[in-house]
Amino acid sequence: MTGDELERARGCFGRQAWAEARDLFRAADRESPLAPEDQERLAVAEYLLGREAESRDSWARAHQEWLRRGDAAHAARAAFWVIYGLMEIHATAEISGWISRATRILEDCGRDCVERGYLCFPTAFLAIARGDYPGAYAGFSEAGEIAHRFGDRDLMALAWHGQGRVLIRQGEAARGIALLDEAMVTITAGEVSPIVAGDIYCGTISACHDLFDWGRAREWTSALSRWCAAQPDLVPYRGQCLVRRSEIMQLQGDWPEALDEVRRACDRLSRPANQPGAGAAFYQLGELHRLRGEFAQAETAYVDAGRQGARQEPGLPLLRLAQGQAPAARAAIERALDESPERRIRARLLAPAVEILLTTGDVPAARRAADELAGIAADALYLQAQSARATGAVLLAEERPKEGLVSLRQAWAFWHELEVPYEVARTRALIGVAAGQLGDVDTAALELDSARRTFRRLGAIPDLERVAAASQLPGQPPAEGLTGRELEVLRLLAAGKTNRGIAQGLGISVKTVDRHVSNIFTKLGLGSRAAAAAYAIRHHLA
Repeated sequence: MTGDELERARGCFGRQAWAEARDLFRAADRESPLAPEDQERLAVAEYLLGREAESRDSWARAHQEWLRRGDAAHAARAAFWVIYGLMEIHATAEISGWISRATRILEDCGRDCVERGYLCFPTAFLAIARGDYPGAYAGFSEAGEIAHRFGDRDLMALAWHGQGRVLIRQGEAARGIALLDEAMVTITAGEVSPIVAGDIYCGTISACHDLFDWGRAREWTSALSRWCAAQPDLVPYRGQCLVRRSEIMQLQGDWPEALDEVRRACDRLSRPANQPGAGAAFYQLGELHRLRGEFAQAETAYVDAGRQGARQEPGLPLLRLAQGQAPAARAAIERALDESPERRIRARLLAPAVEILLTTGDVPAARRAADELAGIAADALYLQAQSARATGAVLLAEERPKEGLVSLRQAWAFWHELEVPYEVARTRALIGVAAGQLGDVDTAALELDSARRTFRRLGAIPDLERVAAASQLPGQPPAEGLTGRELEVLRLLAAGKTNRGIAQGLGISVKTVDRHVSNIFTKLGLGSRAAAAAYAIRHHLA
């Protein structure tokens, strides 16, 4: 390869055309060993293409070449990036060995350099793994001080991010988030290298997810998506980015788009297998299938999530509940709570636990779960909304609809502020039930109809069926409002007949059957033939 062609490789690297840069650098390396600067460029391109093992090997080669040239600082910096790659796979012994090696190299040269700060970073990482949060914070702080002294933006951003994550783990969420935001500003300003930028993006979004800070998660996910779109070859951040984008789309009510995004994430994170984030992708796929009433696909996705090492709760217990297996749902959610002393995890389990416990008729246990959630809920608006709704549902079960209505109205206001249409609709359905218990038939009908319309738009078939059941006033038959002919059509539809077959059986036109089926869907608040058939069977109309 000529010098001009090597310049082409460097040009591709500068344009962030990672795949072309890698191919050109590899071709050059086969003809003649790369200089350590180009070996490092190759290592970066490999990392950003998801070739982590190749990247570590390239950094190790650069390290050796810098040593041969007697450049201790550059050798230590290359060693840090080997360590950085090992941190992703939690190779503790190798990390420790490389830290010792790089530290000795710097001690032997006796030079004061920023690389000493870089080596504080993995030491702090190991402290987190040991649960030594004060030690980790001190390590990140020392890295930050050295970064500030040498004006190193990459190390500064890593230090702020590390400090922020430690503070969050120690329960100081506000201080932690402020540091994460500060690190993010350096990224959006284009002040840090791509590897650092991508990893801090993902780490920050993950922290927002853990804190139920969906507004901030939405903002940084959009920024990450734009960053990824400018670098089409990127692999490490694409899959995890798609998972978080899918979660945000789900919250916003864009379920078909959310499903497309998470399918792409599952595909990207499955090749090669066992990538970080694959379990979260399959779990999110299961959630969307469950909400849409696609129970077989949901079950498969939850199983795949479990195989990838991800938690299957609360999704799998809620699936069992939707399948009519309430005892299995209760056993699963109680086991998950027993195994989860950590406040952050319990916060995700308690609202589903209330729903499951109320379905099994254990109101006192549901009350205890709702009260515990109320004690956690001050941490985030999302949790406050969940808590208010859970408390409202328990109050309805305790036959205290007036108090329940107050909690549910508060929950509605929270969900409305968060702009989460599905949760708004679920809350309005409960408000309708409360109004019905109080004899306010008009308000009940209004709230249930609003919920029904949202569920129909989203494709939330199980919720549509629940609203259809809740819409029946005391003493009314479940098919109230259907004409005699519409009942006949519903029975034949539940038997699996096509519209043409129903028309032949009843001696009417297909067009008339089409109209009857449309009326049935509208009156019962259903969105599909499968939902109508399930409704007919459940209410003994088939």
